[in-house]
Amino acid sequence: MSSHKVRKAVFPVAGMGTRFLPATKAMPKEMLPVVDMPAIQYVVEEAVDAGLHDLLMVTGRNKRSLEDHFDRMPFLEAQLREKDDTAKLEAIQRPTNVGDIHYIRQGDPRGLGHAVLRAKGHVGDEPFAVLLGDDLIGENESLLKDMIAVQERVGGSVIALMEVPRESISAYGCADVTEVEGEDYVRVNTLVEKPAVADAPSNLAVIGRYVLSPAVFEVLERTEPGRGNEIQLTDALLELATMPAEQGGGVTAVVFRGHRFDTGDKLSYLKAVVQLASERKDLGPEFSAWLGEFVASRGEAK
Repeated sequence: MSSHKVRKAVFPVAGMGTRFLPATKAMPKEMLPVVDMPAIQYVVEEAVDAGLHDLLMVTGRNKRSLEDHFDRMPFLEAQLREKDDTAKLEAIQRPTNVGDIHYIRQGDPRGLGHAVLRAKGHVGDEPFAVLLGDDLIGENESLLKDMIAVQERVGGSVIALMEVPRESISAYGCADVTEVEGEDYVRVNTLVEKPAVADAPSNLAVIGRYVLSPAVFEVLERTEPGRGNEIQLTDALLELATMPAEQGGGVTAVVFRGHRFDTGDKLSYLKAVVQLASERKDLGPEFSAWLGEFVASRGEAK
C-alpha cells in the first residue's frame, strides 16, 4: 500500500513529431488541434479531472507555443470582455486555470525513460502519474482515476494495457500478465518493447498512461540505453516488476477497454477529430448529417 497520495502529473512533450511533418516543422505536435482544442489540453484536463493539479511538462526546443497556450493573455481577454464575448473568454481562460504548471527542458533526446528521469527533482519521493500527449482517452472514461486507485491500494507502479490486433503488437510495448482473482487489475510478469509478432507474449499493448513509484528514478539512473539507443521506460518497469514491494517494486496493470486515440498517427488523429466533433452538442448534429451525406455520396461515386 502506498504511503502517499498521487498528486503530481508529468507530461513528456519534448518529441519532434516527425510523423506529422511538415505540419510540425514549426508547431509542436501536442498543439495540433483536435476540433478546436490542442491535443495536449485534452490530456492535461484528464489529469486535472483525476485530481492532479501539480503538473510538470518536460519540454524541448520549439515548444514555446505550448507554454504560451497555458499562460494568460491579458490583452485578448480584455478585448473579449469589452465585446461581452463570454464563450470565447471562458475558452481561452480554461487552459490557464487547470492548476500549477511547471516546465523543465529534457535536453538530450534520450528517450521516454530519460524524460521521466528529468522529473525526479520536482516529483521527489512520492508516486506520480505520467501521461503521454499522443494518447487521447475518451472524456467519459475513468482510466487514470482507476489506475490511481489501484496504486494507492496496492502500491508499486501501475501501467495501462489495451488489447490490440496481434499483427499490430510490434508497434507497442507488450505485457505478459497474470489475473488476480477478485480484483480489477492484473499482475505484470514481464514486458517486451516492440517485440516481433512471433515473440510477443500477448496482444496486450502498453498505452500512454502510467502511475509510477518513485523507485523508478533510481532504476532509470542505472538503466542502460536500449532500443534506438534510448533509455526505455519499459526496461525500468521490467526491473521494478521483479523488485520487492518494500523497495517500491511490483507492477500491476489496468486493462483499458474504452475509447483511445493515438494522435501521433494520422489515421487515428482524423478519427479522433471526427468522433469528438460528432459528440459535440454545438457541432454534432449538423456535422454528423453532413458526414453521412458525404460518405453516401462517396459510395454512389464508385
